[in-house]
Amino acid sequence: MIIQYPLYQPEIKEENEKEFIFDSIRKQWIRLTPEEWVRQNFINYLIKEKKYPASLIAIEKEIKVGEMRKRFDILVYKESTPWLIVECKELKTPINDAVAKQVITYNIQLQVPYLIITNGNTTRGLYISNGQYENINAVPMYY
Repeated sequence: MIIQYPLYQPEIKEENEKEFIFDSIRKQWIRLTPEEWVRQNFINYLIKEKKYPASLIAIEKEIKVGEMRKRFDILVYKESTPWLIVECKELKTPINDAVAKQVITYNIQLQVPYLIITNGNTTRGLYISNGQYENINAVPMYY
């Protein structure tokens, strides 16, 4: 799917020769890595273009999948229930089946109907209904 990102002017600062970006969801400065750049731009897209309430977005929280501890990138809630998960990769990382398997593994615990994978340039989405996976062509609006 093609994402039209809105104009984004992130707050960036440099400390000890390292760059940091201000995360408006977590209300803190985060080390600016290639993956974090994708994450922050995608969050901005969700809020500005898809009208997702910032208060219902969780970032980098730990979950337990079986005996393993995993950390998702973005999770959106709807009516206090997990609704959509986003896995972010840096621009150079291809969006392939291995990345899809990672987010599907997270969904064992979360049980969301929407899975999104992005590297900022390429975005792939899945909708799950009755155990069946269907490719989607757009990130759903938040209603």
